[in-house]
Amino acid sequence: MPVSTLLLLSNQFIFMVGFYMVVPFLAAFMRDDLRLESAVIGLVLGLRTFSQQGLFIVGGAFADRLGARRLILLGCMLRIVGFVVLGLSDSFLTVLLGACLTGLAGSLFSPAISSLAAEAGEAAAREGKGTRLQFFARLAVWGELGAVVGPLLGALLLGVGFKAMAFAGAGVFLLAYIVLHIYLPRSGSPVLQRQDGAWWHVFTDKLFVAFTLAHAGFLFSYNQLYFALPVEVKRAGGSDMDLAPLFMIASVMIVVLQLPAARLAQKLSWAASLAAGFLLMALAFALTAYCATFPAPSGPWRLAPAIAMVALLILGQMIVKPVAMDIVPRFAKGRPTGIYYGALASVGGLAVLVGNILLGPILDLALVPSVAAAIPWLALAAVPALGGLAMIPIMRRLLQRQGA
Repeated sequence: MPVSTLLLLSNQFIFMVGFYMVVPFLAAFMRDDLRLESAVIGLVLGLRTFSQQGLFIVGGAFADRLGARRLILLGCMLRIVGFVVLGLSDSFLTVLLGACLTGLAGSLFSPAISSLAAEAGEAAAREGKGTRLQFFARLAVWGELGAVVGPLLGALLLGVGFKAMAFAGAGVFLLAYIVLHIYLPRSGSPVLQRQDGAWWHVFTDKLFVAFTLAHAGFLFSYNQLYFALPVEVKRAGGSDMDLAPLFMIASVMIVVLQLPAARLAQKLSWAASLAAGFLLMALAFALTAYCATFPAPSGPWRLAPAIAMVALLILGQMIVKPVAMDIVPRFAKGRPTGIYYGALASVGGLAVLVGNILLGPILDLALVPSVAAAIPWLALAAVPALGGLAMIPIMRRLLQRQGA
């Protein structure tokens, strides 16, 4: 029996609330409470992302073999433990452990939830209640609504401290675990699909490897909402309280504009849409680089560069992500696509880890308005700019391959 669509949608909302009431404030906690340097903060955030995105392929493989229900519940338990560890953290090692545990949890339940969502979407299509694509769109909307509520709840706990946020986040996932343990059907697991050849065959396709490397710049750039954005807010004289409305702006944009942006991207060629999305992200960093050289104005206008950065990054993300996800099966040529999506996420997670480690030592330059403050932002702008330019010949080659 397929899993209830309402259960999946509400679960997505709860998961995102629990995540976003903690993780967006993690960098500020490490900088202000633990007094860690930007290089160390970048390492922690990079490892957190890599422990999730980098191991996505592992979680998908286990979900196939052990069942989605087991992996979702195990992931919930692990995220509870991770948030509790963060709540008890008073040093680099403990915050690193907690961050990695929360990331590993996501690598377990995210692919399992995706497989159940695909089942639910197909069941809805058979019953004439929409398509699988429409169900995934609804899932994204419910998730982004959670991403709006999460930072608001986190901001309410700022006066108590980050530890209170972490324990509250653990409580949210404990609630989710109880509900899922009761209502998630044991028969809702996907059937194991045998892979066509060894799993590493995806890395023998040079064109797919090139696409994956170019796409990795997208995930690295989007991750700067958590690593670099707090630095710009601090340069402008803002505080942790300003992060919540910025993340809310991002989520509201996705809820309202994601479907129109996807329809617009469908009217363009793959190369044009991907290049446009990447270049919007590059423009976000370039504009911030220019503003960082001047003292921030007084009043609410001091956050204008941060707002512009968020808006441009989200616009780029809304164009790139659906197009890239649609292109991936074309590399698979009829083979199961899980390994391809897993490779895309794993390489992207590695890019975030390496990129944050390299960015960390120079990011502190952006804290004080000066010519040097533009350096880290220009370095960031170069990543999506190069990725977008690389996508043009990659898409041309893919079209030639399909036409052959």
